[in-house]
Amino acid sequence: MDERPTWKQRLRPFVKPVLIVAVSIAVGWIVINLVGSIDWSQVAAALGRLSWWSIPVLLVALLLRQTFNAVPLTRFVPGLRLGRSIQNDTTANLIGTVAPPPADVVLRVAMFKSWGIDPVDGMAGVTLNMLTFYVVRFIAPVIGLVVLIRRELDSGQVVAAVLSALVAVACLVALVLLSRGDRFARILGMTAGRVARRFRTSIEPERWADAVVEFRGRMSQTLIRGLPVALTALVLMVLSDALVLLLSMRMVGVGGDVLPAADLVGGHLIAYPLTLMPLQGFGVMDAALVAAYTDVAGIEWEAEILAGLVVWRVVTILGPLTMGALALLWWRRHGGKDAGEVV
Repeated sequence: MDERPTWKQRLRPFVKPVLIVAVSIAVGWIVINLVGSIDWSQVAAALGRLSWWSIPVLLVALLLRQTFNAVPLTRFVPGLRLGRSIQNDTTANLIGTVAPPPADVVLRVAMFKSWGIDPVDGMAGVTLNMLTFYVVRFIAPVIGLVVLIRRELDSGQVVAAVLSALVAVACLVALVLLSRGDRFARILGMTAGRVARRFRTSIEPERWADAVVEFRGRMSQTLIRGLPVALTALVLMVLSDALVLLLSMRMVGVGGDVLPAADLVGGHLIAYPLTLMPLQGFGVMDAALVAAYTDVAGIEWEAEILAGLVVWRVVTILGPLTMGALALLWWRRHGGKDAGEVV
């Protein structure tokens, strides 16, 4: 019997990323064109200003960003070194982009096993890392307001920052309460289980509550010790992302006299919660940044600003995906031969 995959099965892994990219580009295109008509020849001319030395500079900034991004996992997973944390993060990001869940979780678990790390501890650390990132993602607009404190702020920016701050505080309080005692953990698990049962009747809220209590027991001390360093590292990661954007803009000709660094970084931080959307908010966040930056620089700079955003996206989206592919190949050759079939 022929067990070779059909053409539909071969194409299936590409459906998700293609749809995400298509929808993101469509939304971004619509919103950006509401700001002003785009002269793509000017965008191409701005991209042509990139020098050869731009590539190593941007790659160094990207490596800085990915290093800060990997620090929290080293604090939450006992025995995990920084290099392996970068491997785990970038490969999971790659698999999560091109394959349906839980492929990224399966890969993370296989990696933890190959390194001699308890996969339960590993995934508990991954969960803490994710929750901590939610805190930082929503505190970013507050930092953005501080950066823009000497600028004239509109009410929309202030409201967005306040709402984001409330979400960040709620996430942080939930983390602290979860680490302090079983009672809150059981309530949280029971509530989540009851909500989930509305969509799947086979779910038992009691079992969800027990699982959350067990998770709390594993992560409480780890969270208390690692949270300050993790929060600091993730804030630095967000600022490193803004640094990549700043460098990208300067390299295509958007100077400080046109778009000051404070306006650029502050606008990036205020829009940062949009990274919650697929591909780090690709399309939607870009449109928001074009609107914010042209408001400062003037509509005549839209093409150059868009060119800078293109460079930033290529570096911060394709860069980590490429790193993930290389890390996956390295792991399968040196540490994951026995687990290679999972990917």
